Amino acid sequence: MIEKAAGKKSIAVIGLKGLPAFGGAATVGQNLIAGMYSSFKFTVLSVASHAESRFEMGDVEQIVFKSFPIKKLNILIYYIKSCLHVLFSAKYDLIHLHHTDGAFILPFLRLKYKVVLTSHARPQENTKWGWWVKLFFRVNENIAIRFSNVFAVVAMPLQQKYNSLYKKDILYIPNGIDLDLLPVLDTVEGNTKDAIVFAAGRIIPVKGLHILLRALKNIDFKGQLIVVGNLDQLPAYKKQIMALANGLNVEFVGMIKEKVKLLSLVKECRLFVFPSLTEAMSIMLFEAAMVKIPIICSDIAANTAVFNTDEVVFFKSDDELDLSAKIKEFLLHNSDGAIMPNKAFDKLANNYTWTKIAPKYRQIYEQLIR
Repeated sequence: MIEKAAGKKSIAVIGLKGLPAFGGAATVGQNLIAGMYSSFKFTVLSVASHAESRFEMGDVEQIVFKSFPIKKLNILIYYIKSCLHVLFSAKYDLIHLHHTDGAFILPFLRLKYKVVLTSHARPQENTKWGWWVKLFFRVNENIAIRFSNVFAVVAMPLQQKYNSLYKKDILYIPNGIDLDLLPVLDTVEGNTKDAIVFAAGRIIPVKGLHILLRALKNIDFKGQLIVVGNLDQLPAYKKQIMALANGLNVEFVGMIKEKVKLLSLVKECRLFVFPSLTEAMSIMLFEAAMVKIPIICSDIAANTAVFNTDEVVFFKSDDELDLSAKIKEFLLHNSDGAIMPNKAFDKLANNYTWTKIAPKYRQIYEQLIR
């Protein structure tokens, strides 16, 4: 059995799936750990499909489980392995579980540990899943609410949703930005200064790329669209996207896992369009605002809860005609220049940095461990 580290209190982190981060929740977890590893000994439980052995951060340890050969069961088995590890192979002072979809292990974790759970979204709202998977997510959500010692969410609309459904104190602790990334951004090769950029980790229908492509066709857009993200999640949706992209100048660059490379590309484009149909609090949107690129985004609650019309341009969610009009207006006039991007950046720099957010979790950890 792995014994607790001497000196610092030890925390096992489950649900990030792997570091270095290339997804939204993992980015949250990695930044929280970066802000607190001087105070706590973190062990991140990961799976080989999502982790890289070269990851290093102080005395942070990453235990990487082998990927399960059946891809659809990989994450389910990862959660089970993580549960067995903390129960029988190691001793920790606290568990931090990210995502409600892993909450089925919570009753077992609570036999030995106190658990902080951070919800990054309600996965049952994603149209990607069938009814039985959505039922699984709903059951997990109920378990998460019932068994977690502290239940935190990353977005105010998410907090409001949970408050309307459950009788439990729901903590709102937002996502943030890492200002230390800005000095190390590079100049990208090629001419992207007039390009529109779309970026997501997994390109699925709720990310709204199909809406953007239709909007660009509506205005007979002749410029370049750069699409960043994994388009192989849903073959039928990929087929739809490729058909819509026909006749447009679209460059599909795939997923960019290296944060500096991704943000360097976004920074040098002319416009960032974020047409998501549902989000909790998007790290990608935050990071686009951090590099001061003009933004057009859907008016979903998660976006309007953070930004206002002085900082970004909103379009009616799932309305390609309104998005067409907003893009056309921007391309023709762009009268605000850098004013709106600067205001969006100031909003985040003053209120949503990890140096302000990590201490909120530090306080929770200390209260539960003592």
